[in-house]
Amino acid sequence: MTAPLHEPTAEAAPSAAEEAALVSADAKAVQGRSLGRIAWERLKRDKLALTGGVVVLVLILIAILAPLITNLVGQDPESHHETLIDPLFSTPTGSLGGISGDHLFGVEPVSGRDIFARIVYGARVSLLVGFLSALVAVVFGTVLGILAGFFGGWVDAAISRVMDGLLAFPQLLFIIALVSVMPNEMLGLTGTGVRLFVMILVIGFFGWPYVGRVVRGQTLSLREREYVEAARSLGAGRFYILFKELLPNLVAPIIVYTTMMIPTNILTEAALSFLGVGVKPPTASWGQMLSSAIDYYDSDPMYMVIPGVAIFITVLSFNLFGDGVRDALDPKGSR
Repeated sequence: MTAPLHEPTAEAAPSAAEEAALVSADAKAVQGRSLGRIAWERLKRDKLALTGGVVVLVLILIAILAPLITNLVGQDPESHHETLIDPLFSTPTGSLGGISGDHLFGVEPVSGRDIFARIVYGARVSLLVGFLSALVAVVFGTVLGILAGFFGGWVDAAISRVMDGLLAFPQLLFIIALVSVMPNEMLGLTGTGVRLFVMILVIGFFGWPYVGRVVRGQTLSLREREYVEAARSLGAGRFYILFKELLPNLVAPIIVYTTMMIPTNILTEAALSFLGVGVKPPTASWGQMLSSAIDYYDSDPMYMVIPGVAIFITVLSFNLFGDGVRDALDPKGSR
């Protein structure tokens, strides 16, 4: 028997450093990721959603820092500049509604108030109503929706009928009627404070059935899951199951619906101010500015364009961000 031409060579044993590197790589490969981290990684891949989120953050900062921003540009939302108004036509002198280095977005007809300052302060009103009314709706909708879905029976029937009634109610007409008869002073608030308080409560109250339906449907599905049955078999009480087992699994749909509700509330506030039942002058509001611009759309179109663009950008940004959050938290829903 002849010997093989090439003897097999034994592979060199890996060194201790190489073994440690392999173990570390395997650990990283199997390392678990939280649901929040997975959602964030999905959201980061959605450039439109991230752009919308950045714009939303910028708008929030503008609303919070409104006094500082207007001081930096040397304007405030209530100062009149009659010298910049044509006495014959009551429109701003100069081109594009009086846009200049001192007045970045021009000035209002008749009064000459700085539009940039009023847009910045108007963001406060829109975002305040949008966020707080959404918070009211989410609190009511989550509590009543989870109770209806979990207990069922007459509790579910009663809450569902209330939701059906509110969904069929003419919300806008009711808010107009209610705000119109509100006193000028209430609960220590006066003037614009009363109107903002009423708008937040009423918009939130009429918005909770939408959240309630979503939460009720999710609760009906979740209450039959194995981990809920396991908690029951171990003697867990109803409220423990509600708040420890079900509510954490409802956070994702609640967050998604909240991000979609805020732009709707902003549009509702703008519509109410446009109709004259929102905030009153001299408080700045985008809807109020659009209402005032109707009389000057042909002679000073910029007065209508600027608040309209502000509303458009705000609502679009929230919608883009909300769509991205929905896809990140529930990827199957986008298929």
